[in-house]
Amino acid sequence: MKYKCLFLDRDGVINYDYGHVGTKDRFKFKPGIFNLVKKANNLNYLVIVITNQAGIGKGFYSDEEFKKLSKWMLNRFQEKNCFIHDVFYCPYHPTEGTGKYLKNSFDRKPFPGMLIKAATKHKIDLNKSILVGDKHSDIEAGQLAGIKNLYLIDNEMAFKNAKIIKNLKEINFE
Repeated sequence: MKYKCLFLDRDGVINYDYGHVGTKDRFKFKPGIFNLVKKANNLNYLVIVITNQAGIGKGFYSDEEFKKLSKWMLNRFQEKNCFIHDVFYCPYHPTEGTGKYLKNSFDRKPFPGMLIKAATKHKIDLNKSILVGDKHSDIEAGQLAGIKNLYLIDNEMAFKNAKIIKNLKEINFE
């Protein structure tokens, strides 16, 4: 059996994107995110975060600090009686990463690596899944992975086959 999934970008979808958000004091949840995840849970969608985290590669925060912040974030969702099943992240940057993080990774959006890994690990039907992002690179990754239900939030510039939305209430589950 294959599962449907709600894929969420982190910065700009789950929380406000202030640029390289790596600490709790800079992590502010966006309105409607808990209700969206709860709705997905109730409709038997898996919920998975897919996020580029170049802040690790650029040295703004460490891999361990990101994992600690992610655990804190997941706990906030559980406190609201909703559940995120997994977090996939890419710490690499092709031009500004340092050391081992200077890499053009297939996991970094707009490439679909994280989506493909998530689909393999969790037995996800990408064609029946939903992706919500705030950047064209999120939507492009979804398209390359075969996701048909693509939502671009808080972005004035249209992108092919993506529905432009102003808030998370506009997401339509099938």
